[in-house]
Amino acid sequence: MLNNQTAPDINPPHDSIRDIIYLIRRLMQAGYLYTKELNKKYNVSAPQLNCLIALSENGPLPPSQIAKHIMVKSSTVTGVIDRLEQKGLARRVRNSRDRRVITIELTEAGENLARNAPPPIQQKIVDGLGELSTEQREQIRRNLNLLIDMLDAEDLQLDLSNGDSPSPF
Repeated sequence: MLNNQTAPDINPPHDSIRDIIYLIRRLMQAGYLYTKELNKKYNVSAPQLNCLIALSENGPLPPSQIAKHIMVKSSTVTGVIDRLEQKGLARRVRNSRDRRVITIELTEAGENLARNAPPPIQQKIVDGLGELSTEQREQIRRNLNLLIDMLDAEDLQLDLSNGDSPSPF
């Protein structure tokens, strides 16, 4: 091979593009199937389960702290809490003279569900990423950012407050 030449790409570009699209679809389908099974078996969405687990592990929390634990915006948590309250799994508690200050705590049913439900799919990803090297995590982060840039999705705001998340993350 000459100095400035590189080996020719054996796979045509459309093969790798097709593989990437297939892998993205598999990820989306895994999330969809997980969420569907969670709703069917436990009558909760993935964000609701994440909220229950955060409360079970940390005790009563204000909504802003729940949002940090489950990695969503505070505005999203409000709808999640509304639905958990409607289902009798959590309740808002006012412990201060200032009625605006509330904490969220689990009911007995919420605590039971948090203990017996499967781990959130997000936790599987977190655990798996924790086993990778810093370089591998950084490579994944960079590549995901490339995909987001391609979709021009940086400013996309999803409203997950209804608990019907398109994805369990």
